[in-house]
Amino acid sequence: MNEYPKISVVTPNYNQATFIEQTIKSVLEQGYPNLEYIIVDGGSTDGSQVIIEKYKDQLSYYLSESDSGMYDAINKGFAQATGDVMCWINSDDVFAEKSLFTIASIFSKNPNVNWVMWYPTIINEQSEVTWQGQDAKVFSPYFFYLHNHQRGFSFIQQESCVWRRSLWEKAGGTMDLSFSLASDFDLWMRFFAHDSLYFSKSQFSAFRKRDGQQSENTKKYITQANESVAKNQKKLPLSKKMVIAMVKGYRKVLFLSSNKKNRNRFYQWQDRFFGTPRYVEE
Repeated sequence: MNEYPKISVVTPNYNQATFIEQTIKSVLEQGYPNLEYIIVDGGSTDGSQVIIEKYKDQLSYYLSESDSGMYDAINKGFAQATGDVMCWINSDDVFAEKSLFTIASIFSKNPNVNWVMWYPTIINEQSEVTWQGQDAKVFSPYFFYLHNHQRGFSFIQQESCVWRRSLWEKAGGTMDLSFSLASDFDLWMRFFAHDSLYFSKSQFSAFRKRDGQQSENTKKYITQANESVAKNQKKLPLSKKMVIAMVKGYRKVLFLSSNKKNRNRFYQWQDRFFGTPRYVEE
């Protein structure tokens, strides 16, 4: 692979004038020599477009028109993307310094790796880091097929994920708009059908937690995630369906007569049984 593969970054935006400039600068100021940066605005009315226009000459593509929501905007952006490596960064999140160079290094050194997640970082509205996590929990699709995400609201962090175009195309090359909150989750489940998720312990980006964002509706997100689990589980081979059914059955019997300590032991065994995180060379 080229030392500097073309990286396509899409930013969907709607009325995020407070944060959009910080997002844009976090991408452009990387100084990455083979960047394709695409912004799709949903017809903002808060001054976002004025801010974006300031950087229009540095963008590969810019569109502002009404849409059906964030994932519709992301689909429009990726439809214009031509990069070998792909990701999106929402208009209130930010990239870490030189993270695109880290991406290039990882994918160049690891030709077998098609999908990477960096450890998640959360910032507040003042851009102060409030949480970082380096322990990979979500390393297997079985984590979701066994509904372990419901235990501690553990999910794959979208802003920390990057993948090759080849995996995107194998998974259908689109976001499923039937999931208004969890289309990212559904994309990961489709990725799992074709490849493994790898991890890096360095920081790639930060998710901004703020008042009024859609991700606050955790109940709806879990409901849609479970709908995606059911949809994708139907496509699994019979052997994998049987494994899921057996583990669920054993867990149900064990939990009827087990204390919390034994339940924790079960989850530890389960995680070991279904594999350990795969880490990449940077």
